[in-house]
Amino acid sequence: MGRKFFGTDGIRGRTNEAPMTAEIAQRVGQAAGAHFMRGDHRHRVVIGKDTRLSGYMMESALISGFTSVGMDVVMVGPVPTPAVAMLTRSMRADLGVMISASHNPFFDNGIKLFGPDGYKLSDETEARIEAILKDDPKLVPPAEIGRARKIEDARGRYIHFAKSTFPEHLRLDGLKIVVDCANGAAYQVAPSALWELGADVVTLGVSPNGFNINDGCGSTSPAMLQARVVEEGAHIGIALDGDADRLIVVDEKGTVIDGDQLMALIGVSWAERGLLRGGGIVATIMSNLGLERFLEGKGLGLVRTKVGDRYVLETMRGEGYNVGGEQSGHIILSDYATTGDGLVAALQILAGLVESGRPASELLRQFEPLPQLLKNVRFDGGQPLETSPVKAAIADAEARLSGTGRLVIRKSGTEPLIRVMAEGEDETLVAEVVDRICEAVKAAA
Repeated sequence: MGRKFFGTDGIRGRTNEAPMTAEIAQRVGQAAGAHFMRGDHRHRVVIGKDTRLSGYMMESALISGFTSVGMDVVMVGPVPTPAVAMLTRSMRADLGVMISASHNPFFDNGIKLFGPDGYKLSDETEARIEAILKDDPKLVPPAEIGRARKIEDARGRYIHFAKSTFPEHLRLDGLKIVVDCANGAAYQVAPSALWELGADVVTLGVSPNGFNINDGCGSTSPAMLQARVVEEGAHIGIALDGDADRLIVVDEKGTVIDGDQLMALIGVSWAERGLLRGGGIVATIMSNLGLERFLEGKGLGLVRTKVGDRYVLETMRGEGYNVGGEQSGHIILSDYATTGDGLVAALQILAGLVESGRPASELLRQFEPLPQLLKNVRFDGGQPLETSPVKAAIADAEARLSGTGRLVIRKSGTEPLIRVMAEGEDETLVAEVVDRICEAVKAAA
């Protein structure tokens, strides 16, 4: 069985439409539970969620699936994705589940699975779970049905963990921080952690109602944060996405700083302190060519992977790196976490801000990015990238950018989109080639 359900970041889709229905969620619980039921101990799964209305439905369906095959369930409520990964390990659970569609609108939802080590599942493990899905579940006898319970201190445990990654000799006293939690999973934990470290905290996106997650706020919509940082005279702004595994920063002037700049700062800082492993960092094919050239100038390397923080992490683990991430703001610091963690990454940036005494606009501008343009084209089916006109447009673009830039064309792993990205030294040329390819894709879609 192929990857019918799993994409680049678990299972995701529009709620109440396949594959994001209660029925399929129950079957996923049964299949994943069956796969991880090994040994004769009481088996346990940790389930967290973000603030979407559909989270209640998906949570109930997953609980039904897991308990029906004999697995106990621990519910931790709305917490960031990295909190689920951390709690799965600390509670010695066999499996962790995060119910979230990350930065997508409220009407989407998703299921992310973590193994007992707190890492996202490999493609091979997901394929084995999909293979189990096609068979009838093996239900346990009534006396062996799993139990479900909720723990109330999950947020406190995560706040303690996040604060432990911040240097003990530093505090955030005197720092005014605007934090935008996207009306998502971190709406309580992020402001609390920053306040406990001494910051003057101004909050945005901390009033979830089931519908407003990522709606005009958070890391994918930073305009409100930009305006508020300037209005408040804040030193810095922090934006998380719906499940808080992504970070975007706004400097004191209201300028957005992306993940490439943040990785550059952390990577070079750690290298100077002898903490960086692997001789560089890991990023995806979408990271700016300016980052690669900057790191080379510092004697550091950049290893590129497919898009998806799971692929970044696989390379980090396989080749011994401890800093990696994506331009979109997924930053993985494997000394602390097994997945992207927006709050933990933000604390590293804030530590640098405190220690340097420099304004964010200076500290966070590590390199001059090359002109880069990304456009998305929605399609309703078929294989637009396989058509002759699209292939011709791509070939022409590659020839025109040769030696001065890059071209990346790919299907989204989470939405029906073709993503067209180009970068190069000539901004006009970059725009021309992207527009021509997009027009060709639209005509073929």
